[in-house]
Amino acid sequence: MVKFAPLFVPWERRLQTFMILQWVFSFLVLAQICTAVFIGLLFTRFWLVSVLYATWWYLDRDRPRQGGRPLKAVRHCFLWKYMRDYFPVSLVKTAELDPSRNYLAGFHPHGILVAGAFVNLCTESTGFSSLFPGIRPHLMMLTLWFRAPFFRDYLMSGGLVTSDKESAAHLLSRKEGGNLLAIVVGGSQEALNARPGATRLLLRNRKGFVRLALMHGAALVPIFSFGENELFDQVENSPGSWLRRIQNRLQKVMGISLPLFHGRGVFQYSFGLLPYRQPITTVVGKPIEVQKTPDPSQEEVDKLHQRYIKELCDLFEAHKLKYNVPADQHLEFC
Repeated sequence: MVKFAPLFVPWERRLQTFMILQWVFSFLVLAQICTAVFIGLLFTRFWLVSVLYATWWYLDRDRPRQGGRPLKAVRHCFLWKYMRDYFPVSLVKTAELDPSRNYLAGFHPHGILVAGAFVNLCTESTGFSSLFPGIRPHLMMLTLWFRAPFFRDYLMSGGLVTSDKESAAHLLSRKEGGNLLAIVVGGSQEALNARPGATRLLLRNRKGFVRLALMHGAALVPIFSFGENELFDQVENSPGSWLRRIQNRLQKVMGISLPLFHGRGVFQYSFGLLPYRQPITTVVGKPIEVQKTPDPSQEEVDKLHQRYIKELCDLFEAHKLKYNVPADQHLEFC
């Protein structure tokens, strides 16, 4: 049975829904639309716009892997508070971060659209800069999305950077410190496990971020976002099923996963592409000190990786009861 929204809805909630709608739209189809507009303009009297942008694009081609171009006006835009309040999203600090140091943060879980990471790290709606003064947050995103004209500039304005070693090295090697580079460790493949109640993380063999931390001497910070997996339902795709095999094959070919998800609609609560109004609480753990090791051995990587998993589990266990996670539920790793 379809459950419709009330006829009279406060403007505050309408604005919240609008901000979520534009965000989902942006990350599902805006890149394709921007590319189509760029190509289409070449066949109109406005062709010069695309030519000039193409020139700028070429000259600016390395910017996404050189710290991006965060814009204060975009990050501090008052409209983001409506996206924050839709769920709502909150950011919890458990330890201080020294602004003279650089940090590599692992963000868990991926969820479907990484809503918690975007709101907390790419906007100031939850007060990141107030909680962690002197720290500049950056969030890694698949390099593929930075190949879309116009869209790439929108991504960089929020502090997003490409997910490659050069990008990480640029931020983590800055001697003045003050950078926090967040990596959604499970990546798009983990999105295939995202559904309400899920606590399975793709982390057991994900060690590249640990090696990066050792190479640059960046402290490791575990981050767990409670509620991230509660935002959407997903079609059953258990490991070994025909759907999961197809999704895994597409993920290997395209570099992105294609979870078959649904949430609620704009005017009804039963089905659509908008996330459910479920609270998200992103908890930032205490940093793990890392000794700079330019050429770490596999043993050193494995040892630090095991410590990171322990710290992440401790963070989850210390906070789970506050955010409606059953006492008998624990993190699983695959």
